Amino acid sequence: MKAEDIHFNDWQRIFVGDVPGGFYLEVILRIFVIYLVLMISMRLMGKRMASQLSRNELIGMVSLAAAIGVPLQSPDRGILPIIVIAAIVISIQQLVASLATKSQSLETLTQGNLTAIVEDSCLNLDKMQQVGITRERAFAQLRSYSIRHLGEVKRLYFEAGGNFTLIKNFEVTPGLPVLPIWDKEYQQRISETSEQLVCEDCGEKSNDDQSTPCPNCGGKKFIHAVK
Repeated sequence: MKAEDIHFNDWQRIFVGDVPGGFYLEVILRIFVIYLVLMISMRLMGKRMASQLSRNELIGMVSLAAAIGVPLQSPDRGILPIIVIAAIVISIQQLVASLATKSQSLETLTQGNLTAIVEDSCLNLDKMQQVGITRERAFAQLRSYSIRHLGEVKRLYFEAGGNFTLIKNFEVTPGLPVLPIWDKEYQQRISETSEQLVCEDCGEKSNDDQSTPCPNCGGKKFIHAVK
């Protein structure tokens, strides 16, 4: 469209467009067919498409979404390419899923792997940096599980699908508080201060010698744990 063809008072072009009015009746048929194609595709790609998506399933979903846009808006584009694209996406997804069940290395390559964010009441800062999880993000997740300090946590896994899995400690020990640092009044109300010193960065327990860096992360600041 040329610049001289654009007029702000051209309401027919703005609302109806440059297509014949009969095309909008055709759109109803196109939407019906595309809806059936998507429903069948989602069904063939498995139940996980209705829950949290893996990387491969997200790629398949984006591919299908990109394919359906053009035929819905362009009268000169047919519906057959959508069916072909859907068949290819389903075939690739089924093939990768089948091969991944036979090869753990392929599954890790295509789906990702879980990461232990917290191990034995201590933040694993190196792995957190690799997966892009900050301390506050990890603490926020722990607070959502009603965790008050790291001493209550045995493991916190960051799953390949992007969700978290918490395993609590059977024997709770004093640990680094996960509440916001500014909320000291509430912290004192729900927990007691312990004599145990922990690294302020990762929660690793330390001896009374604060001049020795944290053996886990190299941090040099220690605070009293809570219980």
